[in-house]
Amino acid sequence: MDFPWSQILPQIGQVFLRVLTQPFFWMVILLVWYLYHRMQRTKESLYGPDGSVLRVVALSVIYGLIGGLVGSLVMIFFGISINDVGIGYLWLLALVLMLFSPRFLCFSYAGGLLAVVSLLVGHPRVNIPALMGLVAVLHLVESVLILTSGHIDPLPVYVRNETDRVVGAFNLQKFWPIPLAVLMVIEVPHQITGEIIKTPDWWPLIHPPGAGKAGDLVYGIFPFPVMAALGYGELAITRLPREKVRRSAFHLALFSLVLLGLSVYASRLPQAAILPALFSPFGHELVIYVGRREELWGKPRFVPPHRGMMVLDVVKGSPAEAAGLRSGDIIYSVGEFPVNSRDEFIQALDHAGTSFSLLVAGGTDPLRRIHVTRQTTAPFGVIPVPEPGDLPNVNYIMGSPLRNLARRIFKR
Repeated sequence: MDFPWSQILPQIGQVFLRVLTQPFFWMVILLVWYLYHRMQRTKESLYGPDGSVLRVVALSVIYGLIGGLVGSLVMIFFGISINDVGIGYLWLLALVLMLFSPRFLCFSYAGGLLAVVSLLVGHPRVNIPALMGLVAVLHLVESVLILTSGHIDPLPVYVRNETDRVVGAFNLQKFWPIPLAVLMVIEVPHQITGEIIKTPDWWPLIHPPGAGKAGDLVYGIFPFPVMAALGYGELAITRLPREKVRRSAFHLALFSLVLLGLSVYASRLPQAAILPALFSPFGHELVIYVGRREELWGKPRFVPPHRGMMVLDVVKGSPAEAAGLRSGDIIYSVGEFPVNSRDEFIQALDHAGTSFSLLVAGGTDPLRRIHVTRQTTAPFGVIPVPEPGDLPNVNYIMGSPLRNLARRIFKR
């Protein structure tokens, strides 16, 4: 029997239409706008005006809606229900963990801790396979969003890596509001038919404990969406942003699929519930460790070359962008003036006038000469890689809100 998508999709559509009337959805949108506004202010303080916050927020909302739809379809296909997953406890634990470090504001840590506590002391009683399945689907959606939009509008920064060298990098920060059409399990007698949607015999893959046989179950879409907010934060030091997000998305998708598989296994064998409960926090921590180690200990991509001046990034709407310069390009000359440092580049621009050519190479591209036209008063818009003596302009290590609060209290 085929899966009844034709009957389920209209119900999902109705749930998503209700999103526009939910105050919590607009609260999440406001939170996303605030986070992007802070990022934009940081970028403007470093490089001047660049782009619109509303455009970035609108893109995040669009991608979030698409991600929520994908996540809803995956949850329905696996039969992940909202029954007894302890959503309230999950949010509470996530907020408490955030006080120790902002990166712990993640359901992988809160979900794993909640599941382990439930197994050890028996309270709160939660449906661990469904809880871990929900965590897995959210991270799977996040991996898709990272792959498709994680590289958009990166922030060029100077950071200090683990070898104590200041290098160029891109701070990749994204936030998405995610509405989900969730399921709820109810049992009905066999003689009731009506509007019941018939499902295949193999469904659900994650079978709720104590709910009888699969054929005794009826799944209904919850009458209002569950809201979530996903965030992504990485540094691209050894790779270009697009290359970095591909690798991040692959690692996160692999984690999600393994966790989803363990959740299915635990729903068939309750004694195995400890496996997804432990893998959720430790597997996610491994993903973060691998990503950070590759970037902070790997060979930096954005450092001064032996000859020429490397471009870290270009400002949007600038003459540099109009000329076709891009991240990783190496400028060898401005007109007839050779360039081997930032100071030489600035001096060459001062003598170049309004129309000149650049000798440039980038990546595997051969040397090319590009023509530039600009107003003498307009900034050229090139952000060079850091040179010896430059200081980092961001701190990528997030402090503990709890520790910061304690310091403020004791200082008084």
